[in-house]
Amino acid sequence: MIIDDHNHPDWYGYDLQKYLKNMDEVGIDKTVLLSWEAPADEYDPSYICKTPSMFTSQTCPISFERCISYAERCPERFILGYAPDPRRPHGLDQFKAAVDLYNVKVCGEVKMRMMYDNWDAIEMWRYCGEHGIPVLMHFDYPYKSSKNVRDNWWYGGPIETLERVLQLCPETNFIGHAPGFWCHISDDEETLTTPYPKGPVKGEGKLIPYLRKYPNLYCDMSAGSGCSALKRDLEFTKKFLDEFQDRVCYGRDWFDNIHRELLESKELDLPQSIKEKLYHENIERLIGER
Repeated sequence: MIIDDHNHPDWYGYDLQKYLKNMDEVGIDKTVLLSWEAPADEYDPSYICKTPSMFTSQTCPISFERCISYAERCPERFILGYAPDPRRPHGLDQFKAAVDLYNVKVCGEVKMRMMYDNWDAIEMWRYCGEHGIPVLMHFDYPYKSSKNVRDNWWYGGPIETLERVLQLCPETNFIGHAPGFWCHISDDEETLTTPYPKGPVKGEGKLIPYLRKYPNLYCDMSAGSGCSALKRDLEFTKKFLDEFQDRVCYGRDWFDNIHRELLESKELDLPQSIKEKLYHENIERLIGER
């Protein structure tokens, strides 16, 4: 069994049939479909042609409506995720209704230009904890481009925000994702200056003590951020996946197979027991399907 814990409907031109064909080709049994609901001024306009927003009346990149469409047509292949904007007056009510009506299993993708310990957000995260629903969060810093132009599409705040969230919501499981999360495996100056640090991991970044201290923190290895972080220092990655084998979930956030190729590589030589946890057991435990 292989479950992709992070992907989106109609993402980069993949409609349902193309999506299912891709899943079959790379051996994925189920996918967690995540919405991405954020105000129009909180995401890079270049995403408009990569998401279904350009074909719908929705004002967000990836609406929950599209997730529902996939799940209703192929319920055996898709698990629903949804994250309305908790800052909206009825955000929590919307989420509660989605849980009741559509059996939402994951709160995600949370990808908004706000500090994730916002008071309204904390109320939603605590509701998720009460109902056994993990929260999948995207973190990004305002990096500068090669032309020294500030890319202001930051999400979530600094990594210290994550620690405050973990402390405020000890009953809620959080799954970290994206450059602003994965860069913190290493303790070096690149953490805040580049989204995809390279070279050997230096010391222990803040992510390591967080994982040891907070049992409600998990890692989503999807996208280039997760894969590049785990590929930069394979000796470190072997130790990391051994120590935190119960806290890492396999995901793609696209339609390639680079993450599975890494996990199956001779260089890592992972035991099958660890791969089973990463591929499906950890996410199944988080969403209550084991």
